[in-house]
Amino acid sequence: MPKTDLTRVVEPRCQRVADSLGFELVDVTLDKENTGKYLRIYIDSEGGMDLDSCEKYHRAIQPLVEDYDYDFLEVSSPGVDRPLKKDRDFERALGSEVEAKLFRAVDGVKEFVGTLAAWTADTFTLETPAGEKTLERKACASVKPVVDMEGVEDVDLGETDA
Repeated sequence: MPKTDLTRVVEPRCQRVADSLGFELVDVTLDKENTGKYLRIYIDSEGGMDLDSCEKYHRAIQPLVEDYDYDFLEVSSPGVDRPLKKDRDFERALGSEVEAKLFRAVDGVKEFVGTLAAWTADTFTLETPAGEKTLERKACASVKPVVDMEGVEDVDLGETDA
């Protein structure tokens, strides 16, 4: 199956399985790395994802993508810094702080951080300390929520000082 079939054939299969299990299909990518080609499927649900849910999805989707050319299949949650790609992602992030990284600099700047004030199918507007900035969605390499780690307690890994 040619690479172009990722969006034409594989994504619809992934969407059907996600719908049947009550999950949201976030993204499907084919990433080439030194160790091979990774078919990565990101899913989410209202209460978040756990390992059992990812495994359930993996078992359901694997036979449906066997005819696609990949070496490894990974199913995971998109995480707290889930990229904004689809309209529903922008809707969810409205009023939140986001970071936009551009392919090419605009006014000498390649990265903008601000509160997502508005969005359309083609653009989004950030309220930044320097004022309002409207950017084209297709000009962005990534748009992600800013994750505030302040106030997060150190995780106890059970280690003791020796």
